[in-house]
Amino acid sequence: MRASPIRIPTVSNDTEWDFCFHLSQQTKIPAHQQTGELYPTSESEESEEDTEAKEKTIDYMSLPREKLVQSQKKTAQLIKEKMNTQANKELIRCVILSRITFGEEHWKCAQALASLAYGYLTLRGLPAQAKKHAESAKNTLLTWKGKTTSDKEKKEILGALVMLYYTLGVAWLLQNHGREAYFNLQKAEGNMKELKELYKGGVCPHGLHVSEKDLTVALGRASLAIHRLNLALAYFEKAVGNIIATKGDRTSDLVTLYEEMAQIEQLRRNHDQAIQYLQQAHSICISLFTEVSPQTAEASALLAKAYTMSGEARHVDVAEIYFIKSISAYQTALGPEDCETLMAIEDFYKWLVHNGKKEEAYRLIKSLLKSQDISYGNCSEKVAETYHNMGKICFAKGDLRKAIRLLRKCLMIQILLYGSEHSKSRDTKNVLTLLQR
Repeated sequence: MRASPIRIPTVSNDTEWDFCFHLSQQTKIPAHQQTGELYPTSESEESEEDTEAKEKTIDYMSLPREKLVQSQKKTAQLIKEKMNTQANKELIRCVILSRITFGEEHWKCAQALASLAYGYLTLRGLPAQAKKHAESAKNTLLTWKGKTTSDKEKKEILGALVMLYYTLGVAWLLQNHGREAYFNLQKAEGNMKELKELYKGGVCPHGLHVSEKDLTVALGRASLAIHRLNLALAYFEKAVGNIIATKGDRTSDLVTLYEEMAQIEQLRRNHDQAIQYLQQAHSICISLFTEVSPQTAEASALLAKAYTMSGEARHVDVAEIYFIKSISAYQTALGPEDCETLMAIEDFYKWLVHNGKKEEAYRLIKSLLKSQDISYGNCSEKVAETYHNMGKICFAKGDLRKAIRLLRKCLMIQILLYGSEHSKSRDTKNVLTLLQR
């Protein structure tokens, strides 16, 4: 199964955040105003001057509080409209306004930071930044969780902790640190259980950023990353059950889960079960996206590879059918020169060679050259690789003259790309020397 590469941006300086942070430092309120009530209370009788000062404080603080509410509404609207970068900037604004309104050590400020961290993860795909802001909020939230007596506040703090630990867990997972990911996601799971107990009947509140399904799927992926296959499968099965209960058994949410469950079964060498999961994913893709969609093409390719991995002779013909279906769907949906189409053809070529179908493999890979010229350029690594593969097939068939001609073309491109002393160029040169003796 082809794993999609995850690009992790490395951002050392968060200029938007730094600017807003320095702005907030200039507008910090006095320490005695950094409470949920915004001003200190006293049992003694207040003078007229005290009353006037209090009214001024309320007037002074009403603007940031109103701006905060407006900013929160604007953030929700921007997310709804898929304007992710603007939404993330508005989340930064929410942090600044929370700091001005409640004070730096207040749980509402930490809650805003946790939301910003979640935004960096889900809106911008920046796990490093997400971790930075989540860690900044953690200690404050944990301190307030321990000392608050209000059920309402505790619910909000627990919700923020679920979001915070989920963010840390998924960020670690994106950076390929499975153990750290699993540890933080377990923390999120514990806080979610505690939150559900506060809500009578154990029903998770709808207002949470992180749903129970999101958390369960993340726990499954973290378990898979640390090779706890049975546990990963249990989490995925739970997530599938939740999705079917809420959205039915024909939703696109199930496709990726079935594919990941198939991956687990392949690692456990349960190939028949893996094929069943991929057939379910394939069936959903056909019903939702038609037979010639990129989604169905990918599902067909995964099925072809699953049948191949079983190693059973009875699956050879079926695998070939799904390889052909995949290529046909990619060509129709994306075009013959698209990278996904070309990769599907390359996979089928390798399968044909592996199964001894050299003539078919040669015809297929020869037809690939024109599309590769258009997509990658006629002096690209892909074209050189194709000439090399064609030369190998000709050599296997005993056609030395043709093999030498094709390998010379390969060598010429390799020298242009890498130079004559590169290992690839030297290897091809050595093969040519042997063939020409």
